[in-house]
Amino acid sequence: MAASERRAFAHKINRTVAAEVRKQVSRERSGSPHSSRRSSSSLGVPLTEVIEPLDFEDVLLSRPPDVEPGPLRDLIEFPADDLELLKQPRECRTTESGVPEDGKLDAQVRAAVAMYSEDWVIVRRRYQHLSTAYSPVTTETQRERQKGLTCQVFEQDISGDERMGPEDTDDSQHCSGSPEDTPRSSGASSIFSLRNLAADSLLPALLERAAPEDVDRRNEALRRQHRAPALLTLYPAPDEDEAVERCSLPEPPREHFGQRILVKCLSLKFEIEIEPIFGTLALYDVREKKKISENFYFDLNSDSVKGLLRAHGTHPAISTLARSAIFSVTYPSPDIFLVVKLEKVLQQGDISECCEPYMVMKEADTAKNKEKLERLRLAAEQFCTRLGRYRMPFAWTAVHLANIVSSVGPQDRDSDSEGERRPTWAERRRRGPQDRGCSGDDACSFSSFRPATLTVTNFFKQEAERLSDEDLFKFLADMRRPSSLLRRLRPVTAQLKIDISPAPENLHFCLSPELLHVKPYPDPRGRPTKEVLEFPAREVYAPHTCYRNLLFVYPHSLNFSSRQGSVRNLAVRIQYMAGEDQSQALPVIFGKSSCSEFIREAFTPVVYHNKSPEFYEEFKLRLPACVTENHHLFFTFYHVSCQPRPGTALETPVGFTWIPLLQHGRLRTGPFCLPVSVDQPPPSYSVLTPDVALPGMRWVDGHKGVFSVELTAVSSVHPQDPHLDKFFTLVHVLEEGTFPFRLKETVLSEATVEQELRASLATLRLASPEPLVAFSHHVLDKLVHLVVRPPIIGGQIVNLGRGAFEAMAHVASLVHRSLEAVQDCRGHCPLLAAYVHYAFRLPGGDLSLPDGVPPATVQAATLARGSGRPTSLYLTRSKSISSSNPDLAVVPGSVDDEVSRILATKGVDRSHSWVNSAYAPGGSKAVLRRVLPYCGADPRQLLHEELALQWVVSGSAVREVALQHAWFFFQLMIKSMELHLLLNQRLDTPRKLRFPGRFLDDIAALVASVGLEVITRVHKDMELAERLNASLAFFISDLLSIADRGYIFSLVRAHYKQVATRLQSAPNPTALLTLRMDFTRILCSHEHYVTLNLPCSPLSPPASPSPSVSSTTSQSSTFSSQAPDPKVTSMFELSGPFRQQHFLSGLLLTELALALDPEAEGASLLHKKAISAVHSLLCSHDVDSRYTEPTVKAKVAELYLPLLSLARDTLPRLHGFAEGSGQRSRLASMLDSDTEGEGDIGGTINPSVAMAIAGGPLAPGSRASISQGPSAAARSGCPLSAESSRTLLVCVLWVLKNAEPALLQRWAADLALPQLGRLLDLLYLCLAAFEYKGKRAFERINSLTFKKSLDMKARLEEAILGTIGARQEMVRRSRERSSSGNQENVRWRKSVTHWRQTSDRVDKTKDEMEHEALVDGNLATEASLVVLDMLEIIVQTVMLSEARESILSAVLKVVLYSLGSAQSALFLQHGLATQRALVSKFPELLFEEDTELCADLCLRLLRHCGSRISTIRIHASASLYLLMRQNFEIGHNFARVKMLVTMSLSSLVGTTQNFSEEHLRRSLKTILTYAEEDIGLRDSTFAEQVQDLMFNLHMILTDTVKMKEHQEDPEMLMDLMYRIARGYQGSPDLRLTWLQNMAGKHAELGNHAEAAQCMVHAAALVAEYLALLEDSRHLPVGCVSFQGGLYEAVNEVYKNLIPILEAHRDYKKLAAVHGKLQDAFTKIMHQSSGWERVFGTYFRVGFYGARFGDLDEQEFVYKEPSITKLAEISHRLEEFYTERFGDDVVEIIKDSNPVDKSKLDPQKAYIQITYVEPHFDTYELKDRVTYFDRNYGLRAFLFCTPFTPDGRAHGELAEQHKRKTLLSTEHAFPYIKTRIRVCHREETVLTPVEVAIEDMQKKTRELAFATEQDPPDAKMLQMVLQGSVGPTVNQQGPLEVAQVFLAEIPEDPKLFRHHNKLRLCFKDFCKKCEDALRKNKALIGPDQKEYHRELERHYSRLREALQPLLTQRLPQLLAPSSTSLRNSLNRSSFRKADL
Repeated sequence: MAASERRAFAHKINRTVAAEVRKQVSRERSGSPHSSRRSSSSLGVPLTEVIEPLDFEDVLLSRPPDVEPGPLRDLIEFPADDLELLKQPRECRTTESGVPEDGKLDAQVRAAVAMYSEDWVIVRRRYQHLSTAYSPVTTETQRERQKGLTCQVFEQDISGDERMGPEDTDDSQHCSGSPEDTPRSSGASSIFSLRNLAADSLLPALLERAAPEDVDRRNEALRRQHRAPALLTLYPAPDEDEAVERCSLPEPPREHFGQRILVKCLSLKFEIEIEPIFGTLALYDVREKKKISENFYFDLNSDSVKGLLRAHGTHPAISTLARSAIFSVTYPSPDIFLVVKLEKVLQQGDISECCEPYMVMKEADTAKNKEKLERLRLAAEQFCTRLGRYRMPFAWTAVHLANIVSSVGPQDRDSDSEGERRPTWAERRRRGPQDRGCSGDDACSFSSFRPATLTVTNFFKQEAERLSDEDLFKFLADMRRPSSLLRRLRPVTAQLKIDISPAPENLHFCLSPELLHVKPYPDPRGRPTKEVLEFPAREVYAPHTCYRNLLFVYPHSLNFSSRQGSVRNLAVRIQYMAGEDQSQALPVIFGKSSCSEFIREAFTPVVYHNKSPEFYEEFKLRLPACVTENHHLFFTFYHVSCQPRPGTALETPVGFTWIPLLQHGRLRTGPFCLPVSVDQPPPSYSVLTPDVALPGMRWVDGHKGVFSVELTAVSSVHPQDPHLDKFFTLVHVLEEGTFPFRLKETVLSEATVEQELRASLATLRLASPEPLVAFSHHVLDKLVHLVVRPPIIGGQIVNLGRGAFEAMAHVASLVHRSLEAVQDCRGHCPLLAAYVHYAFRLPGGDLSLPDGVPPATVQAATLARGSGRPTSLYLTRSKSISSSNPDLAVVPGSVDDEVSRILATKGVDRSHSWVNSAYAPGGSKAVLRRVLPYCGADPRQLLHEELALQWVVSGSAVREVALQHAWFFFQLMIKSMELHLLLNQRLDTPRKLRFPGRFLDDIAALVASVGLEVITRVHKDMELAERLNASLAFFISDLLSIADRGYIFSLVRAHYKQVATRLQSAPNPTALLTLRMDFTRILCSHEHYVTLNLPCSPLSPPASPSPSVSSTTSQSSTFSSQAPDPKVTSMFELSGPFRQQHFLSGLLLTELALALDPEAEGASLLHKKAISAVHSLLCSHDVDSRYTEPTVKAKVAELYLPLLSLARDTLPRLHGFAEGSGQRSRLASMLDSDTEGEGDIGGTINPSVAMAIAGGPLAPGSRASISQGPSAAARSGCPLSAESSRTLLVCVLWVLKNAEPALLQRWAADLALPQLGRLLDLLYLCLAAFEYKGKRAFERINSLTFKKSLDMKARLEEAILGTIGARQEMVRRSRERSSSGNQENVRWRKSVTHWRQTSDRVDKTKDEMEHEALVDGNLATEASLVVLDMLEIIVQTVMLSEARESILSAVLKVVLYSLGSAQSALFLQHGLATQRALVSKFPELLFEEDTELCADLCLRLLRHCGSRISTIRIHASASLYLLMRQNFEIGHNFARVKMLVTMSLSSLVGTTQNFSEEHLRRSLKTILTYAEEDIGLRDSTFAEQVQDLMFNLHMILTDTVKMKEHQEDPEMLMDLMYRIARGYQGSPDLRLTWLQNMAGKHAELGNHAEAAQCMVHAAALVAEYLALLEDSRHLPVGCVSFQGGLYEAVNEVYKNLIPILEAHRDYKKLAAVHGKLQDAFTKIMHQSSGWERVFGTYFRVGFYGARFGDLDEQEFVYKEPSITKLAEISHRLEEFYTERFGDDVVEIIKDSNPVDKSKLDPQKAYIQITYVEPHFDTYELKDRVTYFDRNYGLRAFLFCTPFTPDGRAHGELAEQHKRKTLLSTEHAFPYIKTRIRVCHREETVLTPVEVAIEDMQKKTRELAFATEQDPPDAKMLQMVLQGSVGPTVNQQGPLEVAQVFLAEIPEDPKLFRHHNKLRLCFKDFCKKCEDALRKNKALIGPDQKEYHRELERHYSRLREALQPLLTQRLPQLLAPSSTSLRNSLNRSSFRKADL
């Protein structure tokens, strides 16, 4: 396909999409169901469609920059230094680089050396750190910025702190007189005291009469001072969950380490010290059966012992003297052992013999064994001298690391939690992915444990037959078992002391495994610590970052059993040979301990007399940089003769073998089993392997493999993977151009190399993951190189673009898969991200020099778009050069031709462009770059162009892989483009000319296809769709920094159209919308977001020829006669011009608008996302240093002006912070001119809510509130949660705070009346949403953060206040559930209930709570001040309008609300200043229109006059004074204000808990002072009237002081309130107010019956005062009676109401009344027995003692809640009075006997409390039938006191008397108080026989009740029977009573009648017992028969015993009664005490 055709194909892709979108959009506009609401005509283009953006670059070119002054200039264009190229030196851990210096390096090593030594190349966007993606606003950063906030002073905090204020200090006030007897304090004294008070300071210039404009100006200037600069710093940080744009720069690639342990060897001591011992440490993992570290060799011998080896020793290198090592463990597990092996100098005898002395001899026996020791020492000395270079195995032991880590525990014992054990995040990042390896049961961390010092005492001797690693693993496994075999062996006793601890961060004196000095290394002479190389137990995926080239050689075993001759003590010598001569052995073997650093030969330890020994030795070699074909390892086998025999050599060579290190150019590693030659090998042996049988050589065991050895390389030069090796080899061959070349068995010529290379690219995916990841930087670099610099084979360029692209995709995929565990939150692999950011560079040339031009013979060309290709190339190759890219035919000119052509056709006038501006090179703002000017045509292919092309044309398989890792290719392209611009000096080129059009076409096709993938995969693979979506968004965002921005915007628009098309048919549109919102959010996180929105250009009207829609259709403006200014209107709406110019901001706000659309689906999630996006952006503007200037901020705020209209229209669905649902659009309805009649849309206000709004007990006027804003449909949308609403409101406040006031004023002037009303509603809601909660609230909210509690609080309020019924609540919940589909619901739940560990800790410290309160206070203050500013703007706007009254009263309502809510002193002084200005400008507002407003204002001002904060008092008293003066000036008296202030004072004092009258007095004095100093009104009566009013108020205050004292004593408080109410008989309003206060207080205390009484009382007063009972609304509805359970009273109340309602023909209310009556009567029926209804419990309380003042010797009956126990009231009163009088003063009298005052201590206060029962005379009981009757209207109460003549309470039956006391109260219960005074007392004494009669009557009644009960209760019946007939234990039973009183006939004839009465009682009792037994018999089951018979036996015994007593006759009774006998039945026979 030719290039032009290819292009056509790309265009076709785009065109199809565009056509589809257009078709879709036209369909939508013509009549899709959704378009109606969203395409509101004023917008021109519907919101669902993205408007055509302006051509950004053209706009900038057409407007030269010099027109904008100052700091605004920077908003116009990106800064010239936006992109910069940095070279960051690669971090090198060591002081030396370690990279080989030799010149003769092959290509592979050269590439590695270059890679490990070059700097990182970083392209930095200099301002990127200002983007929300890189410096997010988090809770931590917010906390940082909140430092230094001024503490706002709030009344509620202060009043709380001063609960015991100055007014509580005077002790004399505490004696509480009875309110009845205290006269009202005389006027004279109050005047006197007010005169003597000090006034607060006066406000200067208050009394001057200034022009309103000056006042406004002064107020505004004052408001501007001390303001919080950044509003959003005070609001909680944006939600982390939503921050899809969050990025962080990848960590630079670093060397991988696991968890590091420091092991120090301190000392090694044996029982005998005769010879040197050498130690080795290494780590072994038993589970993996793997040695996981190299050996560390240490030598702890004393100098004298070392001296024995003088003959063999060279001077030891300091690196070999190390005694401490750092081990790294990537995969910690409980199966890791630290193994210690000991060796000694070879000596005669096997291991057991040599160990014997150590096991037998003890240090204690030194003297005894002196001779033996001497012999041993001598022998040792001889062996050391002769065999000093050979070692033998000696002993070993192992330390189980898990024991140390776990037994010592974490370093900090307290923090035993999971979290503390983990390494810090920084550590985790440094160590890389592998730390995650330990999980589950092997969770075991070596990074944090307390250091331990171990002493290892038991060593096991080595066994000659069991030296291999396999044997060691068996031993270690056995060691872990409790019954270890090893424990049974006799140990070698020694003491090895080692320290084990976590390795510190920067240890000094450290050597790397290559023995390089690790920084810091202060002094080269210090004893070093060695870093021990790790051999990880499993794969580690980390790229190599430094040069490492080590080879480890492990001889395993040797089998010389068939070798003839004396071959027993075998040693193997190893050498690294560079040639075949012995002199060519290289010193590359690392020395062990106390020797040279590098040696030329090394030996294995010798096993005595063993022909087939096993070895455990490890040799570590440093591989030379350049390994050649001749390099080989040479092994020589020696027989060592241990005994010196004459004529016998010390060592005899008995065999030779070797390993050539290179094979086909690859390093040979792995296990080998080598044949051993008996003879020295012949010349040229080294190029062959010993497997080749060379002629004339003799071999051990007939050329079989007898020597087993293993080679392992740890190299960052040799990949050791066949696929990687082949790939690198081929690439290097091509670079070197050395043909023919041998690759394994084949010889490659130029003809075949291309094919091999292609095959190699295809098989890269088969490489094993670990080396591929390790060499990923090399591989990717080479692939980039192949793309950018296509190889030239035989003079031809080979285009490998497609193959390389596919290989890249597969490599990325493999790396990604290997590191799946450590992806970041966006699914990026940190390793690849780091590669792109740091390591990727464009090949060729030094970055700091101009690119070198390649040799002239061949000029490479970009094949798809070649640049000036020499014709000779075409002649040599007529056919298409590369099969990879078949699009080649026509070759356009070079890029520069293209540029000049475009310039010519466009005719760009360069004089206006930026090219000649200050930013041009050499201009004043030019940026110095390191690169010299770009010269010559570009001979290379450009990576980004090639990548884009290959991606667009790739096949499906590769495309899928590329899509999975799209982010990687996008980032690669972006960095390639940036490097291209920076290196070629193209940043000064106009953006439209920076990249060729074809490349931009490819980009467009790519964006379209990836966009399409996002849309199609959203339902199949949401996770991939999210990742792709984000990658695409970041790509486009990055392009905005480098490419033509207008073009990029058009790509965004195309993408949006694609999404819109799909949305029509999407099954779950929410998922797509969520993705689109994330996309928008990422775009908007660009650091130059503001500039991209063209903030400084004025909005251009839409280009369409149609007339301005907004002007023709919108309602005419409220305030100006001419039509609204369309420009201003379009700035505040999401109009066409707005969205076109502010493109990104338009997209964001459109998303918000669509989410807030009532019909939007998945609403709650989308609300949250959209609002969070705006919030996050505004936060970033607040902290951005570029936008601190107010003028700049105002420009930024213009990008968000439509937010105001959006929030205003969403008002009905915002969370109601201020009120119940009925009040939602209160102000809007007031202003809506179309409102007619009282539509019942919102329902009436719930009175309690209304009260709350009014700020007190004065319910607002009777005007019904009509919610007439948006239609019901608009309101039906999903309501916003409290959190979303609050965030949206704070964003609105931000815009209001930062926008240009003049602009806001013009906008307000253009608003229609209802819109303005809604705006005021919005401001009202803002005040409510950010009201200060007080410090105490922060202590109470036990931190289920505000977010959750707000929602719940709102729901609770609604439920309590009854604004929403349970049914509606249920409906709403189900609607919420259904509206957001299931899938979304899950997501929503996740996002809402995501507990964030940081902020939701339950136990906040005091400091944290203080801080929260401080921030909350500042937020509340700033929010209120912003609202106040806006209100001032509105007031200035409406000055001239006709409708100003309604608007002003609405404004005033908002002002009043602000003054009534909890506000800081700072705000209140400004708020009150605004209020004064309003009243002075529009006095008629208050005094002619609405009394309600005036009353509200008075109440608020008075409340503030009583403030404890002087500034508030000063301003409040000034306001109150001016209010009076204003009222006076209108009508020469201020009766209205007088009355309202007096009423306000009463209500204030009655209801406010912590009200300070002392401060209010000061304010009264201040107002007096103003009146005296006001010269203007000297001649009038004003001052005098003010004085009268002040004194009157002062008197009321004095009256209420007492109430203050008794706040805690509810009974006393009620008495006082009652007295004050009676004192206001002349003032009906006030009397009602006080009754209302009492009702409120009662309701608060739960005394509903009393509250009802107060209401009924009030109603009666109203009825009395209003002769014509017309207005029914003042009468109580009796709902309080319901709460009290007094349903019967409801009927009484309604009896009065019904006639009134009938007269009014108010059938609706009548229906309601009858409904309530029916409810009440039904309840009465259901609760007929009365048990279910609980009325009061009554107690008599008597006070005795002078301390009580007027209460002394007074008695009261207290009504307490039912089921109150005596102990409870006793405890309450005792506690209360103890608090008042102090400890040990109050005593409770425990009995009910009469109190003898003389016996009491005069210093104490006594309280006597007795339980009393209501008493009814017999005749009364006939009327009091129901339970209610017997609990209502109670005046008589009875209590009984038992006593005996000798003073005890209880005694024998014959002397037991009883005193009955009957009390009468002044009023009947329930009353308007809960305690009533006793006015009459009567006492009766019963004789013992009368007491007995009463007892028997009671028992008989109980029996009768139990018998007759229906349904019968067998249990109760049996209980009563048992008590009556059963034998009584310690109890005066019926029989005893009879025997005491009936045994003898009394002597005193007066008692005959009682005797007889008792006899009759017993007869009745017996009869009832019989009935009861009969009943019981009928009820019992068979199991109780015996029990019943027992009862019957008892009864017959009782009857027999009683029989004789009951049959006696009293003959005197037959005689007529004489007059002297008193009638005992009429209570006159006893002493009567009448009080």
